[in-house]
Amino acid sequence: MTRKPPAREPATSPTLRSPIGEEVYKELLSRILSAQLRPEERITIDAVARDLGVSQTPIREALHRLEADGVVVRAHLAGYRVAPQMTSEQFESLIEIRLLLEPAAARRAAERVRDEEVAQLRELATAMTPEMLGTGDSRGYAMFSQRDAALHHAIAAASGNGFIRDAVSRLHTHVHLFRLSDRADITQRAIVEHEAILAAIARRDPDEAASAMRAHIEHSAERFRRAFE
Repeated sequence: MTRKPPAREPATSPTLRSPIGEEVYKELLSRILSAQLRPEERITIDAVARDLGVSQTPIREALHRLEADGVVVRAHLAGYRVAPQMTSEQFESLIEIRLLLEPAAARRAAERVRDEEVAQLRELATAMTPEMLGTGDSRGYAMFSQRDAALHHAIAAASGNGFIRDAVSRLHTHVHLFRLSDRADITQRAIVEHEAILAAIARRDPDEAASAMRAHIEHSAERFRRAFE
């Protein structure tokens, strides 16, 4: 009797979100990534509701998501504040764990990826373009960071290893890194490096996929490390 391989969980789990809550989330995230809302600045729900012309409900929904992302923190009886920016030591620790997890994820993805997953990865990569940042709009930068995160999560999911997938997801890598710098060259170079990773995965070349992912993380670290100089 032939056993069917276990079904893999999708790269992202569908969650019911209100359209207004989604828009508020994107707006607040863009303000945090562009430092319009600065580290440790208080976020007052009433003030944000008046500023955006919406009720408090979508504000609370958005803040709950941002808290889960690790970019806002909530203190008892003190409301929400923008989370402190990561320190140099935290940054180096994040890079260290990424280098342990993500090349392994890319290797396993190249070994086990299905054709439909390759197509999904290509679609996610194609959604990231330099034109998103051409206007200097902070919304475009925030959107790029979300799509970048989605691509890395999808690669981890394609590895078929649930522990790696969950670990990569819980790091919230991209919102932390993209708070350090909004330089356009960071995103443009990432696009080229992503292509090298996906080409190796599509060829089912585990060694090259792992090598390309390692190179991408190391180059990304060099670019973001300048924020501490």
